[in-house]
Amino acid sequence: MFNKLSLKIGLLFFIFILIIEAFLFATLYFTLVNERVDEVMENLLARGETHSDVLEDSFEDMTLAHVGMMESASDFIVVITDEAGEVMVNSDALEPEMLVILRHTDFEDTSIDGEIIEEDWQDKRYIATDSPITIDGVHAGHVFMFAPTDNIERIIGHLKNQFLLVGIITVILTIITILLLSRLITLPLIRMKEATEQLSQGNNQVDLTTDRNDELGELANAITKLSTDLDRLKNARNEFLSSISHELRTPLTYIKGYADILDRPDTTEREREEYMGIIREEAAHLTLLVGNLFDLAKLDRNQFTIEQKNVSIAELLKSVAVLVKSAFDEEKIELSISCGDEVQAFIDSERIQQVLLNILDNARKHSSAGDRVTVECCQEVNGIAIRISDEGQGIPEEELPFVFDRLYRVEKSRSRERGGSGLGLAIAKEIVESHGGRIRIDSQFGKGTAVTIRLKRGGDHS
Repeated sequence: MFNKLSLKIGLLFFIFILIIEAFLFATLYFTLVNERVDEVMENLLARGETHSDVLEDSFEDMTLAHVGMMESASDFIVVITDEAGEVMVNSDALEPEMLVILRHTDFEDTSIDGEIIEEDWQDKRYIATDSPITIDGVHAGHVFMFAPTDNIERIIGHLKNQFLLVGIITVILTIITILLLSRLITLPLIRMKEATEQLSQGNNQVDLTTDRNDELGELANAITKLSTDLDRLKNARNEFLSSISHELRTPLTYIKGYADILDRPDTTEREREEYMGIIREEAAHLTLLVGNLFDLAKLDRNQFTIEQKNVSIAELLKSVAVLVKSAFDEEKIELSISCGDEVQAFIDSERIQQVLLNILDNARKHSSAGDRVTVECCQEVNGIAIRISDEGQGIPEEELPFVFDRLYRVEKSRSRERGGSGLGLAIAKEIVESHGGRIRIDSQFGKGTAVTIRLKRGGDHS
């Protein structure tokens, strides 16, 4: 139970809000208490001042008796003394606490204004004020007002009960609000948790798309995108495994079939040589396919070593031309190379040679006798460009976005003699991009194809 995120968030919010509310309530409570106590004190002093003003106008026995009679009917106690402190009138019986206050009053130190002489309402039974009576500048007496402190305690108790009730209601509302808010916050997280559990179980059809623009919305959309990517990768993996199985099964079937034929006693020597040639050809095809798969695996694991250095592109193209010349001559396809000696690139020559051989092999396979394959290189502002163009059959426009996909073939029904495994361009793209370069294919169906490779310049510009 205590491991639930909603409970943890709720408790955290509750503790912080409770601390804030307690501080605010305490501040407000003590402020109101002090204001009410001050109000009682001021009212008591004002009452004494009023009596003092009346007595200053008529300091007679009847007036004194009237003041005493008036206060006897109230909750307050009035004590009127002469200038020496002798009690002249008291509205109620004098309590010992009152006598203590009277004895501690300095009657010789007279002042015109009244004052509060006892304000300790928490420890004393009475609070008291002293309002001097001055007639024509002569000190004539004092009006002492006493108020029981239990009145103040009742006021404070009532205020305390109100605060307690409001505090309980506030805490209840705070708890309800926090529960709703924490649930509102954690509900999307719960949905995301359930979605990730589905992903772990192999269900990649997860949709958490939301209109929220906060971090939770971004996380939900990211999980949805991850689900889509996983589903796409799963389908791509299945297609890849299916295609690889087919690619491996075909040469193995040829090898096994012709090996069985070689075991027949009626096989002639000429047939043996022909079948052995087919077996060697299929074994070479199988070796190339497995090598390409190993290269792709290394690229995926970032284990494909790239050792870059400044390389002359002209020299690299000459070495590539030597390797492919015999194959081009055999099919009567012209190979033209144009590159200045000053062009250099910061590359791994062996890997880029692999790319060029692959692209040239594709150009040869898709060209006919009498066609020309042209290789041109030039320097650009940010690097160098190598362009390989042919006059072959070209690629349909709708097929261009997929030519770099693994095991993708433009012509699914093309014979194995003219076609490849569908891995060459995928590997070429990975190698070029691992150099920080780019590769692009432009083609018009029936007119030819051009492959452009852009790489970092070598020399002083690398």
